[in-house]
Amino acid sequence: MQELADLVIVNASVHTMDPAKPDRMSDALAIRDGRILALGSTDTARAVGPGTVVVDAAGGALIPAINDAHLHFVSAAMAAFGYVRLDPSIAPDWAAVVDIINRAPAGEDGWVRAHGWDEVLLGPASGHLLDCRPGTPVVAFDRTGHQLLANSEALRRAGITAVTADIDGGTVVRAGDGSPTGLLQDGAMQLVSKMMPPVPNATLRPALLQLQEQLHSLGITSLTDPGLGPASAGLMDGAGSTAALELLGDLAADGELTLRINVLMLFAGTGGADAKAIDEGLRSGLANTYVNRGIDPEQLRIAGVKIFADGIPRSGTAWMSEPYGNACTHGHLVIQGADDAQRVAELHRILRLINDAGLQAGLHATGDAATSAAVEAIVAAADGTAEAGSKVAGNRHYIIHGAFTDTETLATMASHHIGYSTNPLIREEAGDMMRQVLGEERFSRHQPLHSALEAGVHFNLASDAPVTSPDWRRTVAAAVRRATRSTPSNPGDPERITGLQALAAMTIGAAWQDHAEHFKGALIPGMAADLCLLSNPWPDDEEIEKLLDAEVRLTLSGGRIVHQSNS
Repeated sequence: MQELADLVIVNASVHTMDPAKPDRMSDALAIRDGRILALGSTDTARAVGPGTVVVDAAGGALIPAINDAHLHFVSAAMAAFGYVRLDPSIAPDWAAVVDIINRAPAGEDGWVRAHGWDEVLLGPASGHLLDCRPGTPVVAFDRTGHQLLANSEALRRAGITAVTADIDGGTVVRAGDGSPTGLLQDGAMQLVSKMMPPVPNATLRPALLQLQEQLHSLGITSLTDPGLGPASAGLMDGAGSTAALELLGDLAADGELTLRINVLMLFAGTGGADAKAIDEGLRSGLANTYVNRGIDPEQLRIAGVKIFADGIPRSGTAWMSEPYGNACTHGHLVIQGADDAQRVAELHRILRLINDAGLQAGLHATGDAATSAAVEAIVAAADGTAEAGSKVAGNRHYIIHGAFTDTETLATMASHHIGYSTNPLIREEAGDMMRQVLGEERFSRHQPLHSALEAGVHFNLASDAPVTSPDWRRTVAAAVRRATRSTPSNPGDPERITGLQALAAMTIGAAWQDHAEHFKGALIPGMAADLCLLSNPWPDDEEIEKLLDAEVRLTLSGGRIVHQSNS
């Protein structure tokens, strides 16, 4: 007996993203009980019954729903809906930033919290907020998640003075007399963040639900939040606490969570990770937060642990094999240790702990030396045995950002099933500064997307929101064009990829990272009905910017309509 569909979409340009047949297209799709029932106008016509809802796509592209494999959901929610906004469109210069801060009301706890300033656009940040709002503590987080500005009152409450020492993997930026300017970088951010009052659930819960709605309106149904847990004070804005992790569980248990979310736990911040902290975190039982609560792991699960191996080039904290920047530094790992050898050895101990726990490791590594060391640590966690090697492949450890990855390292990643998650829109928006820091020749090799594809690496593209916009259409265009704000696309750039290759990286490629390619990421019968209907056909690469004008007409998560446009 022919099964009848709950919903059928006809007259569509269906990009199935079928891994077995990458170019497979269709013109219609049927859904039943949250799964894809059939493809093609002939088979779907047989599935139409009296209760079937029929949607006319009018030739629009029907694609798998987007899976943003690196999106700080909690921090992005607060940045968009919980903090004073300092976006460049609102605050185009430091004078405007100061004016907004001076006029902003303090929260119930007496603090002014802001987010979004961008040093690339505004220029050097030191000192600008130091004298703002005497007596009222002020903290402003930048877009990268690697810097914050504090005023004198916030510094006073945190006990930061001229004699405060820098900490592993972090810098207290100082004036000529040694006094702090208010700019804290990487691991030093936690000197302020850890003593701030926590964000109350009454503020965070509605912000999460508002961002969930916004992401669905963009066609996004899945994401990885890379770093929630006890070390949240050392990451982004510090909002991704253990309490926030538990709040996600409450939303899932209450049926309010319609995003599919994978979580990486954070037991050490942007600097100073060591095996002791990771071991204690793994023994804490945090990984079982969602167990025995009736929560579907396809909806919400704890996937693994995030580790910061190094920082970022603009702060001079990326570990590179050749010197870079005005300081002519190599940088180094931000893992604890007195020298490079000790830090690398500690990284190996950390990876072995995570691997033996059966969890996934997501390693932030931007410099080529850091990426190589991280890959070697993942491989070493296999302990040289066939059985252990299979376990490493099964855990699907991956490199986050991997801005500089040479051919040999890519080959190792492919052969050991080590994933790669990177961010083309960051390259576009911060590329001009990185070009100055790194030089043209080295910058040209930044984010080797085509090389990763050719090497057979499991890779995906992600936003890193709130560092950049979560609008995946901009990420796809950035991967195709590889332009920067001041430099147009170079048609001869060997690391460009096609729009459909970028789409695959944000759907079936991201599903691989989630251990979920068996149920999401492609539009083929039996898979979850996670999909996105665009108003227009998918554009050719020569006109990829047309994608930015394509409206998301419909978003389904597990067959459930989570967004539908009115037009």
